[in-house]
Amino acid sequence: MTVTPHSDEARPGDGLVKAGGIVFIAGTVATLATMAPLFLDVDPFPPYAWAVCMLMGVGFAISAAGVLRSAAAQRRAARASQA
Repeated sequence: MTVTPHSDEARPGDGLVKAGGIVFIAGTVATLATMAPLFLDVDPFPPYAWAVCMLMGVGFAISAAGVLRSAAAQRRAARASQA
């Protein structure tokens, strides 16, 4: 028996996945903006701008935490339905 919530209900971890996606996109934009001066032959951005590029990894980690939380909730629901 498969336990599936209604499609309009928020599941555990959904918010983390969405937030992680937004942070990842912000990091992607920062990476593109930081890399552009290297190809356009203009002055590079200061070092702290390169630190903003780390948002890609942070966003990925947040999304991964959301996926793990969702998987754990599904496992708990499956165990509860068997008992």
